Amino acid sequence: MNHRRTASRLVSRAATAAALATALGLGATAAATAAVPAVPPPAATAPAAGSDHDGGWHQDGLALSAADNKTVDAFVARARRAERAISPQVRTAAVISHAALIGFDQRLKSPDSLKRKVATKLRENPGQTADQALGTVNDAVRFTLQWPAGKYSKGVTTASGLLAVWGNDSTRWSNTWTRPGYKGINAAWRAPRSGQLFEVQFHTPESKRAQLETHKLYEEQRLPGTSPERVRELQAQQDAIFAAVPVPPGAEQLTAPARRLPAPDPARRLPAPASAPGSVS
Repeated sequence: MNHRRTASRLVSRAATAAALATALGLGATAAATAAVPAVPPPAATAPAAGSDHDGGWHQDGLALSAADNKTVDAFVARARRAERAISPQVRTAAVISHAALIGFDQRLKSPDSLKRKVATKLRENPGQTADQALGTVNDAVRFTLQWPAGKYSKGVTTASGLLAVWGNDSTRWSNTWTRPGYKGINAAWRAPRSGQLFEVQFHTPESKRAQLETHKLYEEQRLPGTSPERVRELQAQQDAIFAAVPVPPGAEQLTAPARRLPAPDPARRLPAPASAPGSVS
């Protein structure tokens, strides 16, 4: 089956549906919001347990200076602002492609998780700055779309095509369905207005379950004190779990969409989703 041609037809149909919905005062974003309950804005939090009195940060044997910690905090604030425009698009793409939007309330990576990531990069790359390390972070804002195996390839092509239609640039496309270890597609995108990088993972229920099952193994593997022998053991355990995940038909052929797909017809142009009531602050 030519999934690209099928997805093109689906995008065309989606454009028509969206235009009709807009004319009726409904809008694709409203449908997406109804499908995924809105969550309240993140509450103000007390200083993290890893914060130092001098403004630095430490956790799990990793540390950031006060200046680097401040740089990461500013990055977190920018990501939260940018997420308000990104989430409505991903929600709409999920509805149109008939995807389950998994873990939506975890779409913002926690400050401590980002700080661990940056501190690890700085340890592994002496001389690198915190800004340089943050420039490689794709998943401060992240989402997971999931389809049954039989609908996976068509769903991925449709959802990724819609994100391209709305002007998001594909900066990374990692399809690991035919490789040992992790199974799925992790795609990074750059939002057109904010320039914020965000990640969308494309999964089946089986691959997502394997990811959750291996998460603690992966976290231990990344700790600086983990011995090389233990790292190899943890990797072997993860590989065994992922090896049992069925590969969806056509998944190995899925590639990143063109930078921007042309609208099928100017009269039926798919409108970019606007922020919906109840979107995250």
